[in-house]
Amino acid sequence: MPIRVLLADDQALLRTTFRILIDSCDDMEVVGEAAEGRQAVELTRTHRPDIVLMDIRMPGTDGLAATTAICADPELAGVRVLILTTFETDEYVAQALRAGASGFLGKDVTADALLDGIRTVASGEALLSPTATRALIAQFIAAPQAPAPAPVALDALTTREREVMAMAAEGKSNRDIADELVVSPLTVRTHIQRAMTKLSARDRAQLVVIAYQSGLARPTG
Repeated sequence: MPIRVLLADDQALLRTTFRILIDSCDDMEVVGEAAEGRQAVELTRTHRPDIVLMDIRMPGTDGLAATTAICADPELAGVRVLILTTFETDEYVAQALRAGASGFLGKDVTADALLDGIRTVASGEALLSPTATRALIAQFIAAPQAPAPAPVALDALTTREREVMAMAAEGKSNRDIADELVVSPLTVRTHIQRAMTKLSARDRAQLVVIAYQSGLARPTG
């Protein structure tokens, strides 16, 4: 079954370009287009896409508010948001992650990188561009001015699940973690999925957020 994508961008030309690019792939299809945030939320509820490719700067309801609404709706738990924007600033990265976005890319990415990004997020992995680095996650999510996190039942995790979760929060891939722990990438993926289930994390990005909010991972540098 192809990955179902909803486009949310106020520029019609860009939406058309993205649609042509995405529809050219056998493993994905565009199911709808929105020109502003409120429409994106409404169409997400109608079409239930796998991925919403979301711009930040849009008239009316912006992409961050739309992302928050989508990610906070229990009925849309299977929908993941990939932020694609020209404004790849530190604060936008932090706000997007807090809102529940699963990925963040600048609009200067190549066509192949965008398609790979959609596939990555659809598979349940977090996706951050080179600008949206681990340091930014640590700096903004764990900052004193951030809202106090809700209690997290880390005691529900096994020792290995905590270890893998902390390593994921450092920005390490499943392969990196597997090599360090001398296990298979499939074993790492299983630990990640179990941790996500126990902590009710919708994807790997939210798991990383929880790791910093709970103190399991701490800022470096």
